[in-house]
Amino acid sequence: MEFLDLAAVLLVLAAVFGYINLKLFKLPTTIGIMLIGLILSTLLLVFRDTVPLIPDLADRFVESIDLNEALMEGMLSFLLFAGALHVNLGNLADQKKLIGMLASFGVLLSTFLIGGAAYYLFPVFGFEMPFLWCLVFGALISPTDPVAVLGILKTANAPKSLETKITGESLFNDGVGVVIYLAVLGIAMGGHGDHGINGAGDVLKLFVVEAGGGMIFGFALGILAFFMLRSVDNYQIEVLITLALVTAGYRLASHWHLSGPLAMVVAGLMIGNHGRAHAMSDKTREHIDTFWELVDEVLNAVLFLLIGLELFVLDLSGGALAAGGVLILVVLAARFIAVSIPITLLKRNRTFTPGVVKILTWGGLRGGISVALALGIPKGGAHPEYREVILVVTYVIVVFSIAVQGLTLKSMVAKVVKAEAGARAAEEQ
Repeated sequence: MEFLDLAAVLLVLAAVFGYINLKLFKLPTTIGIMLIGLILSTLLLVFRDTVPLIPDLADRFVESIDLNEALMEGMLSFLLFAGALHVNLGNLADQKKLIGMLASFGVLLSTFLIGGAAYYLFPVFGFEMPFLWCLVFGALISPTDPVAVLGILKTANAPKSLETKITGESLFNDGVGVVIYLAVLGIAMGGHGDHGINGAGDVLKLFVVEAGGGMIFGFALGILAFFMLRSVDNYQIEVLITLALVTAGYRLASHWHLSGPLAMVVAGLMIGNHGRAHAMSDKTREHIDTFWELVDEVLNAVLFLLIGLELFVLDLSGGALAAGGVLILVVLAARFIAVSIPITLLKRNRTFTPGVVKILTWGGLRGGISVALALGIPKGGAHPEYREVILVVTYVIVVFSIAVQGLTLKSMVAKVVKAEAGARAAEEQ
């Protein structure tokens, strides 16, 4: 199927599902679209024998879409830039220690905790998997997904400091998590992956070049775009400059083996702060904000639709589904530990919002990036059966995270805000 044909079908489905959700279910748009897609996929699979033509067409359609390529090489750049564009750099700087620890130490600790637990749990469900491949699973499921997090936080009414913690962490740990995933996958594949990882030296080089180089490149892109924006006052051209920055910048970062996600986050922070304050008129700010909000909404709708439809390409088995159900608890426990340690260490010098550990744990949503990374494990590797198990387990965890955690996060935040307000009122009395 041609690209425009695929885009047309996806946009029509996203629009129809979004309309149905708005009229009937009134869930957050992205969650509603995903769940409707998931329900439709399930119904078509259940009634495959009754109406064979439509499920077969749906099979071919979904299989023609490479979610890994569509997200990691396309949509992610726009979504991360759009998310970073509205993050206040001053608020981010206030939370830099916690965000830095969560996005580095937290992701690494979670990778080993989940990988270690999976190593002992997979055999219980009939899957013998080497420790390195369990670490691959731990690496791809550990980062919180900025796309999922940002979409849900818009409706959660979280305190600003708490919103900054969750948003900032999700933006940065995505890039760090992808680098950890590439490193572990390269070792698991015996150096035969795209980055040729064979030992500790290659891993260190990957971190320095990918992560560090990506942030430096993003800073350079932000500086270049800043001076271009400041030298003109034409909102059409200025919107075009930001669009070119994201499209070309991400492709160049990928071509030079730099972290495109981190580059887009840094560039978005610069344009959204220094660019917004010193290089744009009020009219330009309004149009740039409107443009990127629309890009963010449309791409989010399509991405969550793809997550719902991805059910068609999965080889669902009872053992893998059961393993996914149990590992949901493991992922939450690992997240709780990875969040608790940095906050406990930093509590000596600062105060935190009551319930911060609970909210950061429950608000650490997994999303399309984890599914895309699982799909990115080469099919032609020495052990394709590992890929299939990891993919199904990842999908189960992501669907739970978005549907259950995403739908209940708002009420959890509301309870914490109410409790905090009550505590303050009691102190004033």
